[in-house]
Amino acid sequence: MSRQVRKKAFFRLGVRVSTYSAAFSGLTVFLTVWFLSDLEIKNSLFIAAIVSVLIWTITYLVLHVVVYRRLKTIEQLTKNISRRRFEEYDDITTVYNDEVDILTTQLIKSSRTVEREIQRLNRIENYRKEFIGDISHELKTPIFAIQGFIETLLNGALEDKEVNRSFLKKAMRNVNRLIYLTKDLMEISKLETGELKSEKEEFYLYETVFDVIESLNHKAGKDHVRLVLVEFDKNLRVKADKNQIKQILINLVENGIKYNVAGGKVEISVEDYDKMPGKVQISVLDTGMGIDEADLPRVTERFFRVDKSRSRERGGTGLGLAIVKHIIEAHGEQLFYESTINKGSVFTFTLRKMESEPVA
Repeated sequence: MSRQVRKKAFFRLGVRVSTYSAAFSGLTVFLTVWFLSDLEIKNSLFIAAIVSVLIWTITYLVLHVVVYRRLKTIEQLTKNISRRRFEEYDDITTVYNDEVDILTTQLIKSSRTVEREIQRLNRIENYRKEFIGDISHELKTPIFAIQGFIETLLNGALEDKEVNRSFLKKAMRNVNRLIYLTKDLMEISKLETGELKSEKEEFYLYETVFDVIESLNHKAGKDHVRLVLVEFDKNLRVKADKNQIKQILINLVENGIKYNVAGGKVEISVEDYDKMPGKVQISVLDTGMGIDEADLPRVTERFFRVDKSRSRERGGTGLGLAIVKHIIEAHGEQLFYESTINKGSVFTFTLRKMESEPVA
């Protein structure tokens, strides 16, 4: 018989405890019978031996029934944890309510905690691998473009006045794209890992919206796109992270400008959210190229672009809407969007409204 089989065949703790109990009981019986009766030592030893055998058998059976199965459960739990094999133990009952039951219950809780932690670490690792893959893919295009332009210039084009300035401008555009991409990558990484927290405060929404329009008016003018603000209550206050809400608006308005048509417009409006009193909805509408219905569910994914060539040409990183989504979710708010090809898109998000106070 192998060593492993012998381990399974004998309840060693039960044998040890039963042996100690039987030895102590036999000695006690022997001394009691020998001193308190007229029996000879031989007969006293015989009675003590019988009692010892009975005590050993009864103790072993009781321990086997009461303890052995639960100890095997604990053993299996520890093996599963070490092997990263987690199972449900809903059928385990704790009818004795003793120390072994407490240990079993705590071990089951620990097993589930370890399982959740491993799952969390696996998600982080998968996110890391996917994120690194996305980054390497996204960085290749501008880096190779810059490399190509510089090599061409070094190979003689630098002296050609007709092409050197053009190539330097193209190289600079790709450098700027790398800068924007790096900034957005840092932002999305902090948002997705929970490192960047929202610092909520009360502020006047009109001032923030107006600041965004003012900062992007020049960019819109260069692309022949009008920025339109639908007037709303200037005393309207909301509670949110002011800088993050400003970033949402900048990302949405910039997208509206970037994917618009000459003579088009980007319109920002604010109104009460009918489905949920106490909240307002902010909408950014554009009259641009629109998004195909099949692509709409993926527009907030990292690096997803409806038109990759046009996005890269216009400096898009593919992270703007992903950043918008994460900020809105961090605020516990909702994001809605709809679009029609060649007619435009509208992105809407909600914010918690505070009681209005007049602007000082």
